[in-house]
Amino acid sequence: LGLVLHSAVTYGSLDYGETWILKDPDSNHIFNDLIVIFIHQFRMPIFFLVAGFFGALLFYRKSPILMLKNRISRIGFPFIFFLILLTPLHVFSTTFTGLAFKSNNNTFGNAIKEFCSLSSYIPYKPDHLWFLYYLMIISVSSVIIALLFRKLPSVNSLIKRSFDYIFIKPILRVIVFAILTCCIYLILGVNKIESSNSLTLNFKIYIFYLFFYVNGWILFKSKHLLGEMKQYDWACFGIAIILFLIKIAKYSNLHFLELLFLNASLISLFTFGITGLFIRYSSKYSPVMKYISDSSYWVYLVHFVFTIFLPGLLAPLKINSFFKVFIVLTLTTIISFVTYHAFVRKTFIGNFLNGKKY
Repeated sequence: LGLVLHSAVTYGSLDYGETWILKDPDSNHIFNDLIVIFIHQFRMPIFFLVAGFFGALLFYRKSPILMLKNRISRIGFPFIFFLILLTPLHVFSTTFTGLAFKSNNNTFGNAIKEFCSLSSYIPYKPDHLWFLYYLMIISVSSVIIALLFRKLPSVNSLIKRSFDYIFIKPILRVIVFAILTCCIYLILGVNKIESSNSLTLNFKIYIFYLFFYVNGWILFKSKHLLGEMKQYDWACFGIAIILFLIKIAKYSNLHFLELLFLNASLISLFTFGITGLFIRYSSKYSPVMKYISDSSYWVYLVHFVFTIFLPGLLAPLKINSFFKVFIVLTLTTIISFVTYHAFVRKTFIGNFLNGKKY
């Protein structure tokens, strides 16, 4: 979904400010923005929920120290290495495509000139790697929180009993999770969370995704109840789609609190709906899905450059924006998977990212 989102955002008609500065002036459509908004509605909350689940797995099945070592080697080191490696490539791609959209005669030459500039090699923003940045910080925070709660067994027991009671009741589960998300929004004074575009820690982003990470952590301690998420999974997903369409249709007339309530409800419904559907239909072993899972880290790391660069190559073509999104998405997917298979899967890079070679 990250590939889809980043392939579509350049061809939307909305202004994303500094979050995404590239916009094809000749090929854009509001539907591409709807794709971006739809995916962003649930993608990161589910990411951090799943991350919290497996963070807890490492913590309890191994040890706090081994869990931290694993997170540093699998998240911290790749973040630093790829931040340094990809920053000049991001600068080159952004410069190239930005100039291509302005019909600059020496697009490639100016992009190369920018690439050769010393300043292009100094990381000043995380771009799409912001997820790893916050995941590393939240992983360390979760260990500290878990060690503190080890000294409070009665509180631990109360949290688990309450969580289990709520979790086995599908309607109550959705309502409580939505209310808690509403409370987080209210405490932070916002009704939505944007992506980070800075290496300076954003407290609101940190707290918001820490909430989902902690819920994933608690879910691991009640993992015997995972099957309960199949209850009303299709209903949750269907209602979420309807609410999303209502949100889009009424967006300009929605007040702050109405949008806050809608976003919290959508996150809750999508989280339980989508996760429940995957537990229902994707719990059996699949060689294809295993391969995609193995490759996902590499694909996530490298796809961003291509979703920035390829629109510059397509800029002269006077074709529908949907065709351009399809071309960018297809080529990015092919390049990402081919490079994974050829240069990562059976090499030291695969060992560096996933802890093993295949």
